[in-house]
Amino acid sequence: MAIRPIVKYPEQVLLRPTRLVAEITPEIRALVEDMWETMYDAPGVGLAANQIGVGLRIAVIDTTSSQDPGMRKIVLINPEVLETRGRLNEEEGCLSLPGFTETVLRPSWAKVRASDLEGKTFFAEGEGLLARALIHETDHLDGRVFIDRLSSLKRDLIRRKIRKRQRAGDWPAAASG
Repeated sequence: MAIRPIVKYPEQVLLRPTRLVAEITPEIRALVEDMWETMYDAPGVGLAANQIGVGLRIAVIDTTSSQDPGMRKIVLINPEVLETRGRLNEEEGCLSLPGFTETVLRPSWAKVRASDLEGKTFFAEGEGLLARALIHETDHLDGRVFIDRLSSLKRDLIRRKIRKRQRAGDWPAAASG
């Protein structure tokens, strides 16, 4: 297991949809272990593979520290959002955009279908924090970050702040490609 560097916005790997996982291999299992270790070190409640530079459709979520009922620790391989309900406006941040938080409108309940590390299909559903994490991480796997859910004014303000930090050397410049 290893803690991997977290890729920062606007790296291209964060802005492109990820590839489906064709087979659960020892390398995939090792990647998931690295993702857990990286996420806990950050710390965060979820991490998508592309946040550590791997363009595969894998995410990990651990909401068990929350006091909400129904919280879970799950690995999502090839997740697909099946259904959402309700609306919840809450503050949200992202490990790939450290230091930036905004109020984001998300579904209050979500259901996804995914595979586990044994390759078995399962359904994960939840409300509140778990719903937010499910949608946030599948957004990552679809090439979206939370600021894509903001108004253009707020999104542009954050992008300007990031460019300013890049010029100052406080934020890595995006690699081309």
